[in-house]
Amino acid sequence: MSICNYTHLEVVPTDIVYILKALADENRIRILNLLKNRELCVCDIEAVLGIKQSNTSRHLNKLKMAGIIVSAKKSQWVYYRLNDSTFQKFPFLSMIISDEVEKINICKDDLVLLRKLKASDRRCE
Repeated sequence: MSICNYTHLEVVPTDIVYILKALADENRIRILNLLKNRELCVCDIEAVLGIKQSNTSRHLNKLKMAGIIVSAKKSQWVYYRLNDSTFQKFPFLSMIISDEVEKINICKDDLVLLRKLKASDRRCE
């Protein structure tokens, strides 16, 4: 299926612009790849990407402002997950995250590292 199949959707032009801009960064693509199957704490995302908290927060904020992810505070930690309503509104996002992103080697490596982190019972501090 092609992205052209979704041109009939009635959207505010800025919606799609923010989404496409948010997708135009490797770290943000990597974050979406990590979130495609589960909710994650920001500390898990930082650990897998190997970037500082400030950079992680900047990328997460960009994705959140575009409506691609949502967050929830649980105790002192913030957890992120994909925003189901945005993925329903823009089905091409699911195609990108599930079909195309898994072809990127670093994204495959990220999922392996995430599995190892989760299996190690590592705790956020």
